[in-house]
This record gives sequence, C-alpha cells and structure tokens, in this order.
Amino acid sequence: MLSTLQRQPTGFDVILYEHPFNERVRTYLRLEYLFRRFELLLQRDHPADHHFCFSTVFEIVEVGGRADLKSDVLKDLERHKQQFQSYRGNPSVAEAVLETFLKNIDDCFEGINTSGSRISQFVSENEWLSSLRNRMAIPGGTCGFDLPSYHAWQQRPSQERRDDILRWTEPLQPLYASVNLLLRLLRDTASAQKVMASAGLFQQNLPQGKFQMMRLRIDPSFKVVPEISGNRMMVSVRLMRQDAQGHLAPVSDDVPFEMALCT
Repeated sequence: MLSTLQRQPTGFDVILYEHPFNERVRTYLRLEYLFRRFELLLQRDHPADHHFCFSTVFEIVEVGGRADLKSDVLKDLERHKQQFQSYRGNPSVAEAVLETFLKNIDDCFEGINTSGSRISQFVSENEWLSSLRNRMAIPGGTCGFDLPSYHAWQQRPSQERRDDILRWTEPLQPLYASVNLLLRLLRDTASAQKVMASAGLFQQNLPQGKFQMMRLRIDPSFKVVPEISGNRMMVSVRLMRQDAQGHLAPVSDDVPFEMALCT
C-alpha cells in the first residue's frame, strides 16, 4: 500500500514516495501531510479554502488523537538529544550547528511536554469549534441554515478569518514543530542509491529492526506507480502502470529508480 506521495524539489524532476515500516512513523507522515495542507489552505483567501482548512484541522485532531502519540514524540526527541549530546567536543562537528539542533530539540520537548494530555482539547473546550466539527461530519451539514454563525463568519475579511484560525489552532504548534523536526532528522539518516526493478519488481531483505522508512525517487517519464509492501525485515516494490480507465497492471520493463533507507 502506498503511504505517502510528495513532490519535492531535487536536481531533476522526480516523484518522491515514502513508505514507513512502523505505526509511529506512519502517524508522523500523516500529520506532516495534513499540516502542509493546512498551511496551503490557510494562505488562500476564499471562504471555501478556509472551510477545508477547518476540515484539515479536525483530521489532524483525529490522527493525533492516539493515546501514546505524546509519549512516542517525547521518547524520540529524548533519543535524538542524547545522540547529539554525544557529539559535543568532537572536532569534526560544528559546535554552533550542534547547539542549534539541541536547542530545537529542547524547545520541541518543552512544547510537547507542557501541552495538554489530549490534542483535541482546544476543540472540545470551544463550543463553536465543537459544533462545527460535528456538523462537518454530516454531508452538507454546514449550510447557512444549519450553522448561521458559521455562515456569518465566512463573510468576514480573509485576514480576519485567517487570524481567527491561527489563534484557535495555536495549541497544535508544538506537535507541528516536533513532527517536522523528527521527520527531518529521520530523512537525514539516509543516503540514496540507484537500484533496478527487474521486470518491474524489486525486493531486498533488511537487517531486523534497523530501518524505519523507505524513500523512492522515480522519473515520471516511466509512467509507473510503485506498490510498496514491507516491514523491518524486508521490502518489496512492484511497479504498476495505469491505463485510461485507471486500472493498474504490473509492468514487465526494467525500471531504474533511487532508493534510500532511513534509520
């Protein structure tokens, strides 16, 4: 199952796919995807964009509602802090850069540690947001006759709406900063290598428990879609091609791509 699809700037035009090997990283990637969509929609001015901005916020609250998420984030931040602290005094490490990383980790740790126990708390404590969340679960449930106060809010100037959204969602910022930092550190552990999917299939055994995520870069000119399955023991990539009706079929071509494994 394909977990995440992103377009990222590189030296050449490629599509980047990422596949997590555990539930924790899967949650981080989903949150990152939603936070990016939130930022994009927030920057726009149309009321419809801000409507789907709220929808995205409620998805973030749903995905981030795992009881053990806060504990996972704190453990990962502490692990990275100990790792970077061990580099102090190493002449091959830039001291200023190291201290910047450690400060970022400390700031994220403090923000998450002092946040509420439930990510949805800021929604449940705001009657207007709670009502909006409930109505959004109903198809067409936010029509003007259903929520006149929401209809009136949508008629306000775009910057005023934007300021309101930022103020209401401020409790999400520590989680956003922490997820961004942890995924950045995870991606930095990988180095890309060129591999070949022979007859459209690539498989590789992995050292048990070493890797947490796989990244693939594929030239879009091949017009293939990877179906990735894997865990901490092995990974398999089957390349598929989509026809005009959207159906996927395995390709028989040899297709090169770049792969990176993140620890």
